[in-house]
Amino acid sequence: MRSLWRTVDRPTRPVITALCVAVAVAGSSYGATAVAAGLPLWFPVALGVLVLAGGSEFLFLGIVVAGGSPIAALLAGLLVNVRHIAYGLSVPDVFGTGWRRVRRAHLLNDETVAVALGQRTATQSRAAYLACGLGILAAWPAGTFLGGLAGSAIPDPGAFGVDAVFPAVLLALIMPALSAPAVRRGALAGAALALAATPFLPPGLPILLATAGVVLTIPRTGRR
Repeated sequence: MRSLWRTVDRPTRPVITALCVAVAVAGSSYGATAVAAGLPLWFPVALGVLVLAGGSEFLFLGIVVAGGSPIAALLAGLLVNVRHIAYGLSVPDVFGTGWRRVRRAHLLNDETVAVALGQRTATQSRAAYLACGLGILAAWPAGTFLGGLAGSAIPDPGAFGVDAVFPAVLLALIMPALSAPAVRRGALAGAALALAATPFLPPGLPILLATAGVVLTIPRTGRR
């Protein structure tokens, strides 16, 4: 793990640390909400390890607590995570081959893809992806567990401003890339598609459309 951390681009290290701290705080709210709703503590913790996708887990929890069918909650969570297909296509080099590919795919989420795309080389991209992914894999269930133990003492993470951390960090990661005209055109096309689709589509799908706009606009280049 130490050699992996050293491979990560130095400016990216504090970004990964901040993301993991924010994930742990958000996880504490998730754990507290789940336990307060009457679920056993092991359930949100296990869900955090196996699913590792905060948005879909909150959605699943909300539907089940409201009396909805677990099948409906599962399908809603899958729908939200459809965007991960496009994410995987955008960072194919980070996964490796064989069973290693399957294990690394479990770490795929908004934050890991963003830090991977922000690196200069394929080696640094893989290291950043793994460092961020493993950090989140530890921070999210740990935060969920502590939040479940604390119960109602954990307030909404929005009270700490944690809800603003994720978009701010992701924006900081992509800012250097926006200096390229092709990237700016892709970002504007994706943003326009997402904004236009948001009033009409469920959460998650506008992001998928935005990704499609970026892919169609930006010419694909390889990294070594």
